[in-house]
Amino acid sequence: MIKLSRDIGIDLGTASVLVYLDGRGIVVNEPSAVALDKNTGKVLEVGAAAKKMLGRTPGNIVAARPLERGAISDYDMTATMLSVYLRRITRMSLVKPRVVVSVPSGITEVEERAVIQATMEAGARRVYLIEEPLAAALGAGMNIKGAGGNMVIDIGGGTTDIAVLSLNNVVKSTSIDSAGDAFDDAIIQYVRERYQVLIGSQTAEELKMAIGCVHPRPEPLVMTVKGRNLSSGLPQEVDVTSVDVMNALTTPCRDILYAVRSLLEKTEPELVADISKNGIMLTGGGSLVYGFDQLIYRSTGIACHVAEDAILCVALGCGKSLKWIDEMQEGTVNFARQKLMAE
Repeated sequence: MIKLSRDIGIDLGTASVLVYLDGRGIVVNEPSAVALDKNTGKVLEVGAAAKKMLGRTPGNIVAARPLERGAISDYDMTATMLSVYLRRITRMSLVKPRVVVSVPSGITEVEERAVIQATMEAGARRVYLIEEPLAAALGAGMNIKGAGGNMVIDIGGGTTDIAVLSLNNVVKSTSIDSAGDAFDDAIIQYVRERYQVLIGSQTAEELKMAIGCVHPRPEPLVMTVKGRNLSSGLPQEVDVTSVDVMNALTTPCRDILYAVRSLLEKTEPELVADISKNGIMLTGGGSLVYGFDQLIYRSTGIACHVAEDAILCVALGCGKSLKWIDEMQEGTVNFARQKLMAE
C-alpha cells in the first residue's frame, strides 16, 4: 500500500550512517562508505560492501569515506550515499520526507550548509539539525527536562562531543577530533614503531574492537594480525596485546580527559554538583572500548556509565526529536539550544 511520507532522523556519522524512520525505528545501519567508477561516475557499492573495498580497488574505482572528523569532506559522495539510503526507505512515499540530521557541537555555518544541501539533494523536503550530544542524551534515556545538570560524552568515529545539559537544553559543549578514527591512527602508528609492521585502518579497527582497552584488563588479551614489514616489504604476522593497544590510545584518551575537565571548569558550580550526583553518560561506538568509564571516573572522580545500545543512541535521539519537528527551526542547530517542548 502506498503511504504518505514519514519523518526521518539520520545519525550522519564519520564511521556509519543510521536512519530512524518514524513509526518503525532504525531501518538503516551501514558504514559511511561509497565506491564509484571514476570513468562513468556510476555508484558501484554503498555501505558495508563499499567499506570492504577500501584500500583494495583498481585504478578506475574510487572507494572512500565521504565524511571526516564529523564534517563532509566529499559533498557529491555524501549526497549520493544519502540518496541511496533515502530511496531505499521512501520508495513507496508520495511526499518527500522531513529529515532531522545530527551534527557535531562545533559545526561551522559552512559545514551546516553542506549537510543541509546534501540532504536536500538526496531527497529531503525539509532539513533540521540537532546537536549530537543532545540527541545522544535523548537516545540514552537521560532525564534532562529538569533544572538539574547532566553530562554526556559521545565518542563517535570522527569527533567526541561533550556537553552539559539542563532544562532540555545544551548549556555548555565542546567537540574534539580525538575519537574512533584517531584511535585507529594511534594503533597503526604504535604497531609501526614497536613492531616495524604497517597495518591498515580496518585491521587497526579490528584490534580496537576485539582487544582494545583504555584501562588494564583483568587478563591481557592477544590478537595476531597481518601487515607489511617495513624493512623487507613482505607480509608479516605479529602478536599485538591489549597492553599494546592501551599504550597506543594514551594520547587520544588524554585529549578527551582534558576536554572533559576543561568543560567542567567552565560550568556553573551548581551544575557541576548535579553532575557529580547524577554521573556522566557515555555514548557512541568509542565508549565501548573496555575501561572508558573507569578511566573517566579515575580522572574526574565522577561516576560514569556506558549507555545501553551506545552506538544507536544518537539515531534513537534523532527519532525522539521527531515529535518536536513542528517546533524546530529549519536548517539550523539553534533549536537545539532552545528549550524543547516538555513531554
